[in-house]
Amino acid sequence: MKEKLLISQDLSCLGQVSLSVALPILGACGYQPDVLPTAILSTHTGGFGNNTFLALNNEMSKIIAHWQDEKITFKNLYLGYLGRNAIDFWIEHISDFRNTDLLILLDPAMADSGKLYSGLDIEYVEKMRELAKRATILTPNLTEACLLLNKEYRNFSINEIKEIAGELKEKFKLDGLVITGICLENKVKMVGLANDSKIFVIENEKITRSFFGTGDMFASSLLAGILAGYSLKESAQIAGDFVKLAIEKTDLKQDKRLGPNYAGALSWLMNKVEGKK
Repeated sequence: MKEKLLISQDLSCLGQVSLSVALPILGACGYQPDVLPTAILSTHTGGFGNNTFLALNNEMSKIIAHWQDEKITFKNLYLGYLGRNAIDFWIEHISDFRNTDLLILLDPAMADSGKLYSGLDIEYVEKMRELAKRATILTPNLTEACLLLNKEYRNFSINEIKEIAGELKEKFKLDGLVITGICLENKVKMVGLANDSKIFVIENEKITRSFFGTGDMFASSLLAGILAGYSLKESAQIAGDFVKLAIEKTDLKQDKRLGPNYAGALSWLMNKVEGKK
């Protein structure tokens, strides 16, 4: 059976985050992603109050067992927000998927702006460090990068962030990484490092509006670019432009909790990916 792309993260029933954006973005770009949901939430954990949370780790084990019986394999694995139960599952089972050709993109979605997401603690961070050792590409924001390295989150210079990128690549033996969520000099910047060990910095004009779900959009479109054959730097530029365009296409009255209008920018991303293929 043809090797496929597997996405494993939560499904939030309200709010354009996690599977709600990863699946349509990658599907529209011509891939045929399969999914292994980690949990079902009434809403994402940012700003909606006490959301419901149904962990699916027990069902995940049954799904994996069925796939193994059918000899179903995957060439690419994309892990996003996991939660307490699912991160234990993936630490235990990722070796079932690992092979010499497997690309594992891990978006260690657990914190932002110096704070852990609701319901997560330092034990979760320690487990994420363990899982990160199995990734090939990592896409942390600056807060998550600091947590992975056990550094205090503060205002860093761009040169200090370049050093953080080098430390991440060395510590977790990564093929590549992109640190997002860097606001400096009224710009939004990314710092990346690929196998050629050349650090790159990408910047966009800062948009005053902010939304939940932009990290999921970034990681999903980054992966779309990489799978199309773009370099990590090129893919990061495309992903950054895609998120910026989606925000620009979003109605001014849009509730930021619902995420930006990714669909408004999707045709642009599809053309970029198709043009490379």
